[in-house]
Amino acid sequence: MTPGKTFAIGGDLEVNRLGFGAMRVLGRDRWWGEPDDREYSLRLIRRAVELGCNLIDTAHSYGAGISEMLIGEALHPYRDGVVVATKGGMHRVGEETFGDARPETLRRECEESLRRLRLERIDLYQLHRVDPNVPLEESAGTLAALREEGKIRHIGLSNVGVSQLERARRIVPIVSVQNRYSVVDREHEPVLEACERAGIAFLPYSPLEGGRSLPGGMTRRDALRWLLDRSPVVCPIPGTSSIEHLEDNVAAAA
Repeated sequence: MTPGKTFAIGGDLEVNRLGFGAMRVLGRDRWWGEPDDREYSLRLIRRAVELGCNLIDTAHSYGAGISEMLIGEALHPYRDGVVVATKGGMHRVGEETFGDARPETLRRECEESLRRLRLERIDLYQLHRVDPNVPLEESAGTLAALREEGKIRHIGLSNVGVSQLERARRIVPIVSVQNRYSVVDREHEPVLEACERAGIAFLPYSPLEGGRSLPGGMTRRDALRWLLDRSPVVCPIPGTSSIEHLEDNVAAAA
């Protein structure tokens, strides 16, 4: 399967433009604890790679690290060309999320992610959320230091506006932005346009809005095709807890 065209994130991470978001590998609407069916979760992750989704996106906060652990268990040793992206700097307690992008937190979470993913270097490490209590420049500077130390290869941002993207780019090269975006939620259109001008990958999360609220007659496949046609820098990362839905998503991009 070759999902549309490829995109070289950071100029050297060649990925198929349909990735796999691993937030829901624990099971439907699960954030914490062990997965509903561990073996099924491992098969789901492996199936994504088999189908050509060589960009696997997760986060330190997904399942309090269990998503990362499952990816490491399912895919290590990694096939050539598999790009693992994770995020740090956001915590979830119950239904509430909050940013914690202090340098010591980002360093600790990066080390924990390396261990869980069974990697010596993370391909793409993203600031999950800007912390209002920490200057963005300080957080970006910490990620720049981690890159210099060889612990991460490239740096991305998540949940940012255009001005925040530009501020971070003055500190360190930014190769990706991950914001909520779909055919029915285009709030971050200006961010996408800024990414397109700069050749930065735009990784829309919740690209299918959970299959809900799609415009009249539009299917999940239509919604993914719309995203892939919207811009060559768009690399959707739909997540699912179902192998059947995963296969349907990939068919949409074939």
